Amino acid sequence: MPIGFHHNYKKIIMSMSIRGLSGRIISYSYNHLIGNLPSRKIRITYLKAYLAEIGKGTAVQMGCRFLNGRKVHLGNRNVINFGCLFDGRHYHIRTGADVSIGPEATLLTLGHDPQSPEFGDKGGDIIIGDRVWIAYRVIILPGVTIGEGAVVGAGSVITQDVESYSIVAGVPAKIIGRRNPQLKYKLSYAPFLL
Repeated sequence: MPIGFHHNYKKIIMSMSIRGLSGRIISYSYNHLIGNLPSRKIRITYLKAYLAEIGKGTAVQMGCRFLNGRKVHLGNRNVINFGCLFDGRHYHIRTGADVSIGPEATLLTLGHDPQSPEFGDKGGDIIIGDRVWIAYRVIILPGVTIGEGAVVGAGSVITQDVESYSIVAGVPAKIIGRRNPQLKYKLSYAPFLL
């Protein structure tokens, strides 16, 4: 072990607030242990204590990660598929009811300002309306609102707000169609061992 390593490590630990350290432990516990358990009941019980809000009937599959779950608000009957990343480090993520988020989607609320001489942070809340369908491997950038009933095609990158009942796709995503606004479904999806 290099000289001074122990001293520097101790200074880092002492400089962390108890709240910050406990938040990191809670986050690590879910992201690396609890989130990979094949028990929905255990995962949801933990998430009820960890997230800012998790609605009735919401299912979070294995392998999802939350960066500061205290700023993640999931509405009723959401289906969060495996491998999603919710970045709530500084800003909030809010979903409405009956939202389907496909596997490996990434919701980023924080990045860096490319024009900043100091590599400063830049970010904003992500708001997702009721009955939004986000497909496989979508990336949603900071400060975006996705309107009610919108559909986001697989692999799309959302850089700006999405109109209600629009269908968008691409990099960056653009409107490619409209969705029927007479949506009545309520999601209920909790497969065994996911």
